[in-house]
Amino acid sequence: MAIRVHIPTPLRQYTEGQETVEVQGTTVAEVLRALGEQYPGITERLFDGEKIRRFVNVYVNDEDIRYLQNLDTPVKDGDEVSIIPAVAGGSR
Repeated sequence: MAIRVHIPTPLRQYTEGQETVEVQGTTVAEVLRALGEQYPGITERLFDGEKIRRFVNVYVNDEDIRYLQNLDTPVKDGDEVSIIPAVAGGSR
């Protein structure tokens, strides 16, 4: 199954500058694992051990995986996975 993964600008240095990458998988975990196998530097930016880092949000077709089945969320051919780093900050 070809899943399109959207890579945010800060992480494109790990995907040779590509903003989208196609990988195979049937769950979000498999997709992110395949992404890490293809582009090893990205894995440590996404994961803290076995869990997605606290400030990294992952969406499948615009649905936050935290409200679905997290890493076990199923994906199918043609689905899109978006990696969105949380933005922190504010005024002083």
